[in-house]
Amino acid sequence: MVKLFTSRIFFSCILLCILFAMVAHAQVKEEGIIPRPVKMVKTNEVFTFNKSTTIGTAQKIDADELTFFNAYFKSAAGFSLPVSHKLNTSIYLTIDSEAVTHPEGYKLSITAKKIKIIAHDEAGVFYGLQSLIQLLKVSNGKVTVQSCAIMDYPCFAYRGMHLDVSRHFFKPEAIKKWIDLLALYKINTFHWHLTDDQGWRIEIKKYPLLQSISAYRDETIIGHKKDSPHKFDGVRYGGYYTQDEVKEIVKYATQRHITVIPEIEMPGHALAALAAYPQLGCTGGPYKTATFWGIFDDVYCAGNDETFTFLQNVMDEVLPLFPSKYIHIGGDECPKTKWKACPKCQQRIKDEHLKDEKELQSYFIGRMEKYLNSKGRQIIGWDEILEGGLTPGATVMSWTGEEGGIAAAKQHHDAIMTPEKYVYLDYYQSLYPAEPLAGGGYTPLSKVYNYEPITGDLSGDEAKYIKGVQANAWSEYMANPAQAERQLFPRMLALAEVAWSSKKNKSYPDFLKRLRYQQPLLKKLNINAADVFDEITDSVTETVDHQVALNLQTTLPNSKIYYSNDGSTPGLNSKIYAGAITITSSGIIKAAVFNNGRQQGRTYEKSFTIHKAIGKTVTLKNQPQGGFSPGNTFGLVNGIFGSKLYNDGQWYGFSGDDLEAVVDLGNVQSISKLGINILKYHWQKMWEPTLLTFEVSTDGSNYTEVYRQTDFPDNGINAVRANIKTQQARYIRVKATNKGIIPPGEYIAGAKAWLMVDEIIVN
Repeated sequence: MVKLFTSRIFFSCILLCILFAMVAHAQVKEEGIIPRPVKMVKTNEVFTFNKSTTIGTAQKIDADELTFFNAYFKSAAGFSLPVSHKLNTSIYLTIDSEAVTHPEGYKLSITAKKIKIIAHDEAGVFYGLQSLIQLLKVSNGKVTVQSCAIMDYPCFAYRGMHLDVSRHFFKPEAIKKWIDLLALYKINTFHWHLTDDQGWRIEIKKYPLLQSISAYRDETIIGHKKDSPHKFDGVRYGGYYTQDEVKEIVKYATQRHITVIPEIEMPGHALAALAAYPQLGCTGGPYKTATFWGIFDDVYCAGNDETFTFLQNVMDEVLPLFPSKYIHIGGDECPKTKWKACPKCQQRIKDEHLKDEKELQSYFIGRMEKYLNSKGRQIIGWDEILEGGLTPGATVMSWTGEEGGIAAAKQHHDAIMTPEKYVYLDYYQSLYPAEPLAGGGYTPLSKVYNYEPITGDLSGDEAKYIKGVQANAWSEYMANPAQAERQLFPRMLALAEVAWSSKKNKSYPDFLKRLRYQQPLLKKLNINAADVFDEITDSVTETVDHQVALNLQTTLPNSKIYYSNDGSTPGLNSKIYAGAITITSSGIIKAAVFNNGRQQGRTYEKSFTIHKAIGKTVTLKNQPQGGFSPGNTFGLVNGIFGSKLYNDGQWYGFSGDDLEAVVDLGNVQSISKLGINILKYHWQKMWEPTLLTFEVSTDGSNYTEVYRQTDFPDNGINAVRANIKTQQARYIRVKATNKGIIPPGEYIAGAKAWLMVDEIIVN
């Protein structure tokens, strides 16, 4: 038997209506479902809707539900579907957990005479309807769907999207709009990040100052956090969701088979709360709701029992609003600076026989976990909750990389994979200079799609603890719904397929075909989705004779790439790209994609600076680290300068370590100019070296210093260009002394500084 809520049918009908209107005006030959079903077999038959088409189930359907359905069907198709409570209806929905054994699974059968959905449960019925919606067509007033047989079920039980509403606040209408899209593409979890340093976004009636103080900040930073000095707009900003609004949104999501998991951050990211209740901090304040983005030393005091009373009281109001099994308690990016200097925190460490501040964080998380467990809930936390030991029953959300999820799974704790370098949607999705301001990083559609949540580091038994995957959207640079949508879509569709479809059933080219079919629907739904995935991407490689080769690609079918190497705008009279372009001289390559004689998308360009060190052997004493480790040294001598966004794979980063690089020119020759690029962004922990030197040698053993520099004044790229007395040399040694530990009073004081370098230039 099936129970279909009124709003579920209502939602399906809305999408049916929109899709009918969309397909009627679109000339799209490809079709397909996102996410890709487990199995789909098409036949040549076609089911045609007409005025005698009926819909029903084995159980009576509420009359109001059918009224909604027929109202929207009629507005799209021009007629209503008669209702029958008999078994022989034209469209029949039923639940049979023996016929469909996988939770959330369904079978959709379409013949010329009948459409039937058999599902494991109500969620399966709902997802079967979403697949049917995506297959419908309208042409010349006829509503049809191609006959097929679909067998489908999800790969992962947890399929999520995270949205930060603290940095920027989105009204309930926007949240509901995005929930509709998540439901259409079978996402079943909405992770709602409600509190942070820049704003508290949920009404807590026991603590009214959270609404009047914590929910608002005095102003907001203009531009990027890395800019120095920071500039502000001078405009008070904020807002919060009333408890009634939260209830409405949770109900709205539940009716679409989406679980809403709230996140109340602790023990860090607490400035907004401390601004209203300063006694909860280690120093007693005063504090202010943060006006710029980043990590702040002021956190909840772990030695103050009033902190836990406050958080427990907050949870007492949060829990009735969210029926979810899980409550997210944050746990990430909690500096220990204030705890180390706090008498109460140090006394807590002593009283609880803890080793250090890391174990104090584990105590904090564990204490809140016990309270939530007593209320019948489980906690999820970011992977920093592993610090000091993982509390029993905790689920880890692995964001800093995959290591946290792997570690949790090996300890037989559930984990959700959400590594930033693969699934962060606030990162750039294109390297084109005209891209809107974003958080940093680079996660193009293809990178999101090709992510696999289960790694080879896990055994079969351990892999079962990876419960799913989630994409995260932090809203620092998403100031309004249109900007947010451009970041979220279509990458969320790629994530939907990662979460639903098995690895063996995935194909990026096939996904792009189906995505192109879906694009008119996204436009009709008024979704400001980015349309950059078919634009030119590149790779730069080293030829066998140590020159630079530029490779260009586009995924747009039936298209050609035209390019110029003289800086001119490419057109149909330019050169046609037919293979790797060997770069032999400095200049700019511009290229564009053309289809049917018209340019598609933006013009690509890349600058090259050719010099004597191009393709030469570079030896590093210390290896680059983290996301700034390209895997080889060619990027230091490939003629390409890293961008100010540091997300293009050109920058080499050394966390706490010095740079010592030796370039072997292959033979002794005359040199008179040396150079290197240094990236300086103190707000990103990227510090200039305390000393930079160039040395030269003819034999690789005896070096002579020819240049030194200690001043790097620019916030951004410092282009070091040294004119030296003409020398005979084969080897050039570059040394740069890392700042080491970030000094007191600076952003993230006490952390290791990053030394960022690119392109060693020799002429």
